[in-house]
Amino acid sequence: MKTTHNATHNATGTATGDAPSIDLHDWLATCPPGLGATVEALAGACARIAEAAALGELAGLAGYTEHCNSQGEMQTRLDLFADDCVAQALAGCSHVAGWASEEHDEPTIPEASALTGEYLVVFDPLDGSSNIDANISVGTIFSILPHPFRGTSPGAAGFLQPGRRQVAAGYAIYGPASLLVLSCGNGVAAFTLDRRTGKWLRTREAIRVPEQTREFAINASNQRFWEKPVQRYVSECVAGETGPRSKDFNMRWVASLVAEVHRILSRGGVFLYPRDTRAPYKPGRLRLMYEAAPMAFLMEQAGAGAVTGTRPLLDVVPDTLHQRVPVIVGSSAEVDLIVRYHADPNENVSWQLFGSRSLFVRA
Repeated sequence: MKTTHNATHNATGTATGDAPSIDLHDWLATCPPGLGATVEALAGACARIAEAAALGELAGLAGYTEHCNSQGEMQTRLDLFADDCVAQALAGCSHVAGWASEEHDEPTIPEASALTGEYLVVFDPLDGSSNIDANISVGTIFSILPHPFRGTSPGAAGFLQPGRRQVAAGYAIYGPASLLVLSCGNGVAAFTLDRRTGKWLRTREAIRVPEQTREFAINASNQRFWEKPVQRYVSECVAGETGPRSKDFNMRWVASLVAEVHRILSRGGVFLYPRDTRAPYKPGRLRLMYEAAPMAFLMEQAGAGAVTGTRPLLDVVPDTLHQRVPVIVGSSAEVDLIVRYHADPNENVSWQLFGSRSLFVRA
């Protein structure tokens, strides 16, 4: 018996259903040729990483190496494989004047295209790699920026552009299906890797994040370190119908940014990795250029919010390649509320609302 799946339309985008779907190459036809070629190079690398991730230990890439990345974090074998895949793909693209990877201290500037390439690429080759051994979705995040110094080598300074200057951003998520979620500045679309042909086929378009939500994602083990605005927001969500929000919320946490953002793009929600007091000299935990800025670009293109808590993420001008920032992204009504709470940081949740039994207490 054959089951027919009809195309569906909902608040988070349009599914193509049984309608003929275009592949990534055709979808990119309206982009500048150099941008299309750069995206296709990245997509090819993501397809290679997807194949290796799907094989798991059979690919011979399980476990950690003896090496650390630029931030002192232990690298997995799949981290290094993914980094090499993306670097090889970009090295073969004449439109790329340089690239920077989370795994390296300095950018790579290819001699052949440093002066003539139109674009710079910044990427996290394998986000969420600490989840590999648990078989939880991981992904690749990328950002494409204009080369600001055409005719000269970009150097490290060429990469230090605010997120608003991105011409494209996206991520691949390697889960039960491998998906590529992409924006070239005109909305957000999703492509599914057809392993039978090796093509990325568009399966969702015009993705929009619902303004309202009943889901939030945060690492509750850090609660004691949160600043007052975040304490207040989470406490009110946890209070449910009897609290000031007058509705029940579900709390999620995957510890993989691509998985968290993909859930929001699929059904709404809000994700918080806020500034906290564990190390007051550190402004945040997520990397601005490799993680926060590209995800903020996608969020805003899908009608959602993306802030540090006090300002839009896309307005932050990086000081260094590996700068870290607080990240709050998701359904616009929730993000706006969190921003309002940050504007009044002396206000905090009341003992009378939740009592001494609450996990979330007054700071």
